[in-house]
Amino acid sequence: MTARLLCIEDDPDTRALLVEELEEAGYDVRAAADGADGLTEALSFRPDLILCDVMLPRLSGFDLLEKYGALVPNVPPFIFLTALTDRDNVLRGRRLGADDYVTKPIDFDILIEIVKRRLSRAAPAAATPGSHELTDREIETLTWVARGKSSSEIAEMLGISERTVNFHVENVMRKLDVVSRVQAAVVAVQSGWIRP
Repeated sequence: MTARLLCIEDDPDTRALLVEELEEAGYDVRAAADGADGLTEALSFRPDLILCDVMLPRLSGFDLLEKYGALVPNVPPFIFLTALTDRDNVLRGRRLGADDYVTKPIDFDILIEIVKRRLSRAAPAAATPGSHELTDREIETLTWVARGKSSSEIAEMLGISERTVNFHVENVMRKLDVVSRVQAAVVAVQSGWIRP
């Protein structure tokens, strides 16, 4: 099945180039020219991955990610494309749950590799129950779960949003075919994947 990508970019030339390069790479791509339209498109299209500029008309990329995360249970991989490279902006994006931060001008070969990697990491979320392939981030999150930390505490320690922590925990529970965080932690410890 072809992965669905959403590109949210206000510059028409960059937007057209993004769509062209990603379609040539074999993806089903839709685009939006501002943050508000991007949010609407994200909710209707249900993309497998979102590429989003930060500085957008009507709704910034940061605001878009925050609103989208409040409306859907599992946000797909989210990649910011921006010229804003200062530490505060990068940290803000990461705390909101962004998976990557790609600076402009965009190197499309690198971007497509990032997209491929993010999609391959996201794919286990739809895996059949009992699939035991955990990502590094899922193992890291589960380690803190096993140590009795709450989602908010884990989010603060890892520098990610609480929503992202819960997303990883839900993925782990689905993969391990368990119904609670405690069960997931027990299975992981017994299997030797983590140390409590």
